[in-house]
Amino acid sequence: MISSIGPIVALLFGTAFLLSASGLHGLLLPLRGQIEGFSPASLGLLGTAWAGGFIAGCYLAPRLVRRVGHVRAFGAFAAGAAIIALLSGMFIDPIFWFVLRVGTGFVMAGAFMVIESWLNERATNETRGSVFAIYMMVTHAAIMVGQMVVTLGDVSNAMLFMFTGILFCLALLPTAISTAITPAPLADVSIDLKGLYANSPVAFVGCLLIGIANGAWGTLGAVYGAEVGISTLEIAIMMSIAVLAGALAQLPAGRLSDRTDRRYVLAAAAVGSALVAIVIFAMAPRSGSIIIALVAFYGLLAYTLYSIVVAHANDHADSSDFVKVSSGLLLLYGAGTMAGPILAGVMMQFLRAESLFLVTGVAHLGVAGYALFRVAQRAPVPVEEREAFTALPSERTVTPQTIVLDPRVDEDEQQL
Repeated sequence: MISSIGPIVALLFGTAFLLSASGLHGLLLPLRGQIEGFSPASLGLLGTAWAGGFIAGCYLAPRLVRRVGHVRAFGAFAAGAAIIALLSGMFIDPIFWFVLRVGTGFVMAGAFMVIESWLNERATNETRGSVFAIYMMVTHAAIMVGQMVVTLGDVSNAMLFMFTGILFCLALLPTAISTAITPAPLADVSIDLKGLYANSPVAFVGCLLIGIANGAWGTLGAVYGAEVGISTLEIAIMMSIAVLAGALAQLPAGRLSDRTDRRYVLAAAAVGSALVAIVIFAMAPRSGSIIIALVAFYGLLAYTLYSIVVAHANDHADSSDFVKVSSGLLLLYGAGTMAGPILAGVMMQFLRAESLFLVTGVAHLGVAGYALFRVAQRAPVPVEEREAFTALPSERTVTPQTIVLDPRVDEDEQQL
């Protein structure tokens, strides 16, 4: 694995700066908005705006990259993200932030795709698995580091917004000085939703519902923490530990799903995360340590679901359709992340802060119920014919180019 790192060190540094800035910005906005008295519904719309911009970026950014090249496009994306972060600190207004958040989602999708295409260019068939694993670790670590940075400054002033802009600018440097050969053009992605549902109804419905739950939590988790009165440090730990727990649980859950019907594992994890959510909603804890512990269990289960769903879908798909299937699931997940923050924001505004977990719990119960329903409708793929489970990076950073980087993709698909 060490020999695999050398050629991509600069790109990994760029990724780390980019994701640290994204993690900090994503946590800073709801915390500052809550201080300014923005309603949970308006803060939820920020998550919807980001998801909408991100989806648009996944499908439109490749055209810009083909016109001006990878280096110039990445410079534009990172500079745009920095400008947006600075503007967010200068003008505190929910409508203005909504527009800016659409732009952030778009430029982040484009920046991720450029870095990932560069990593794909530097990886060989022999090192692709190691490169993908390293990239996955960097994404999780960088997001958590960025979220923890919020504890080092005062959320009520512009300093942390300025620091976010600096991190985005730092992401420019590694790719600007990289000697890597310019990667192949980014591929356009074709989506066949009817064929995707026919391939795997569980994955189709599951990705949409998981997107609702994860979009709601990722956008409004910090708002929940602020409204129940825990400290900024505890909020940062709470948000980070959910990501960390989910990352650590992916491989054990995936390996278990390799040995049995994945739908049973999916249903069990979904029911478990729903139960934790219901406990939080019913108990309404106010102790930071108790909330962090419960959220750790929630993340341990909730953040395994997307990878299991993708693996299940690919069990039923032809190996040559891996990119097409995974890209379609990504679109469905993105649609869910647009709806989730709106639903949770409205519920939190008219009921109470813990209503966030009512939304995630219902969504996860829907995943479990539909998975178990489909067990009776369709036999599982024999173990010996399945794709081996591969953990995925944080879903909020997955683009079609991430899928091409996946070691399960064959050489022909990489050229699509």
